[in-house]
Amino acid sequence: MTALDRTPAVDGVLHPWQDPALPVSDRVDALLAEMTLEEKVGQLGSRWIGNDMQHEPIEDAETVNVAPMQDVFAASGTVPFDEAIRHGLGHLTRVHGSAPVTPQEGAAEVVRLQREVVGRSRFGIPAIVHEECLTGFTTYGATVYPAAIAWGATFDPELVERMSAAIGRDMAAVGVHQGLSPVLDVVRDYRWGRVEETMGEDPYLVSMLGAAYVRGLESAGIIATLKHFAGYSASRAARNHGPVPMGRRELMDMILPTFETAIALGGARSVMNSYSDVDGVPAGADPWLLTEVLREEWGFTGTVVSDYWAVPFLATMHHVAADTLEAGAQALAAGIDVELPDTLGFGQHLVERVRGGELPESLIDRAVRRLLTQKVQLGLLDPDWTPEKSVSAAAAVDLDSPGNRALARELAERSIVLLDAGTALPLRPGLRRVAVVGPCADDPRTFMGCYAFPNHVLPRHPGLGLGVEAPSLLDALRAELPDTELVHERGCDVQGEDRSGFAAAAAAAREADLCVVAVGDLAGLFGHGTSGEGCDADDLRLPGVQEDLLAELAATGTPVVVVVVSGRPYALGAAHAGAAALVQAFMPGEEGGAAIAGVLSGRVQPSGRLPVQIPRGHGGQPGTYLQPPLGTNSQGISNLDPTPLFPFGYGASYTTFEVGDLRVDAAEVPTDGEFAVSVRVRNTGGRAGEEVVQLYLHDVLAQVTRPVRQLAGFARVRLEPGASARVTFLVHADRTAFTGRDLRRIVEPGEIEVFVGTSAADLPCWGTVRLTGPVRVVGHDRRLVTPVTVSEVPEASEQEGSDAGQS
Repeated sequence: MTALDRTPAVDGVLHPWQDPALPVSDRVDALLAEMTLEEKVGQLGSRWIGNDMQHEPIEDAETVNVAPMQDVFAASGTVPFDEAIRHGLGHLTRVHGSAPVTPQEGAAEVVRLQREVVGRSRFGIPAIVHEECLTGFTTYGATVYPAAIAWGATFDPELVERMSAAIGRDMAAVGVHQGLSPVLDVVRDYRWGRVEETMGEDPYLVSMLGAAYVRGLESAGIIATLKHFAGYSASRAARNHGPVPMGRRELMDMILPTFETAIALGGARSVMNSYSDVDGVPAGADPWLLTEVLREEWGFTGTVVSDYWAVPFLATMHHVAADTLEAGAQALAAGIDVELPDTLGFGQHLVERVRGGELPESLIDRAVRRLLTQKVQLGLLDPDWTPEKSVSAAAAVDLDSPGNRALARELAERSIVLLDAGTALPLRPGLRRVAVVGPCADDPRTFMGCYAFPNHVLPRHPGLGLGVEAPSLLDALRAELPDTELVHERGCDVQGEDRSGFAAAAAAAREADLCVVAVGDLAGLFGHGTSGEGCDADDLRLPGVQEDLLAELAATGTPVVVVVVSGRPYALGAAHAGAAALVQAFMPGEEGGAAIAGVLSGRVQPSGRLPVQIPRGHGGQPGTYLQPPLGTNSQGISNLDPTPLFPFGYGASYTTFEVGDLRVDAAEVPTDGEFAVSVRVRNTGGRAGEEVVQLYLHDVLAQVTRPVRQLAGFARVRLEPGASARVTFLVHADRTAFTGRDLRRIVEPGEIEVFVGTSAADLPCWGTVRLTGPVRVVGHDRRLVTPVTVSEVPEASEQEGSDAGQS
């Protein structure tokens, strides 16, 4: 058989690993039996061709890395491609996402590289092609969807699943097999730069949205990669890559459930390790995390891929390995299967270690088996696979299709959070002149996350624009308010101390009927932005002098509508005090301008809900809402009040809703039983709208401290004016499980408080249920979801339920 022979051998025999009729495991076994040790090790590595180009100077371009220490590793001279593929290759890194190429150019490069990989392999084994997809497919000209923190604000798993399916279809069309998303980190400190990449601060919300994203991506045949496993978001002082001072109980209750759910309910086939160390143990060298928990407890059978250069970081940053070669051995033993984005620790030196008796060959076989299983599942070893066939849809693909844009618009509209309509919103008809001010008013890049291609790669390629049509808020307001004169002044930049534009901005506001000021973030990487990877914040003050600009505008006496466009929640106590209205937009993507303008005008009924709290003051670094009693406002003990300005789950509307008539179908249930909780929600205003009904639980007495409120279920309910619906949550006792003192997850008998309402702080319905029977130890087979049903309430039943109690 020749290297390029993808058909049955000359004698007509179909090689077992090529035979689609055989079970996947049999095909993998047959191929493994034929491979040399060198060929097996070759499958564990990757190659980033695009990284070769980063040290070529580009005139007038910013020097911006897209991965940590990228310039260092590029300059260190990783081996040439011919040498890298001499014994085979596991992954090709970011063929489409490293430079601005068209889908057709990227597809042609995939074909070229795959033909070289297949041609050098004795068995014709292609590489898996992976790309980033945190705000959509990270490539030139692809739709820029809202950032993940905006997905959290939708509280809408079905919509997130539709978006990720569209992303997956686009990636599959151009020869991509694996997407490095979703981020399942739970926010623990708002100062962390990567808050924008998360879906919020609650494990249940992130679990439901994350599993939905995985289902969508996997439905398109793309391997979803869960990251960052685990603890990355809880670093000390919110510093990127910082150490995580967290015990296992907190890790197991707050951080791991999102990953567990995405595997159990989403079907994720890959996991990426975290850069951080937790309690002194780097995730990339932790067999407890990568093998005992992930494999043995959860039954995960997919691949673990390293975050970019996480393997050599074990030596260069964590100092738990003597050198990169030793780092590779440690990572492999812990449970990492494939090294990304280039082969450093997983190189051919592993062969020498095996033959010298320093490393069991079984560890090599374990990792290769997992990777080859996925290659078989992807059809890469089928006899009719060719590089050309893998990109056959690329010629006609539209990466920013009307369908994509419609999805992006729907997500953006559902993610905008009306914090306070005040006296100014929705905008009244007949406004003569509106001043549009602020650094986020006329720069659509502020709508995009740090992994959106315009912010991620294009800073190194000036002159190319954004690659997609993305109207700014100013553009969108011109379209939304065609009969109103709009006057624009920037006022200040997102960053920096320059106040020279304050006077013109204040003058524009004084001469207008209303001022709309857009403040917030511009995402970047490694210090080249105010939000994003490596862009951590000292405190929660709006960046630069933007807060001072707000004070100047408020002093004019003109009503000021404040729109915050950001990747993290900022402390808005002072801004709220001087605002005629306040709106939060979490990086709403290329359609964000129209979505914000629609909310301001009233064309769009706001329905976003906060996936993170909005703090009141800059200092003290308010924690997330998931706090035990001593984490809440403790008057007489501490003078610092962590009560937020706006709580988790909050969002206002241009109509009003009433939640009441709580019904709990049982006063007692066994610790392996379930109970139903229902409420009636009614639209009491004059417009159709959506409310997010939220269920919270509280364990009154437990062997370890428990949060005073924790989200256990939610449902989006759309109602016409005057209409009602009954929302019913089916709560299994497993949903009260927690990690006890002995680090076993248990369901404990005792009283459980049940709260239902519209945010963590607005819970008009309250009741109790007593769990009875023995303490139950529960595992991966426990109930992870609270099912919810929404049923219409007939008008005849309205009066009957109107007198029912709320608790």
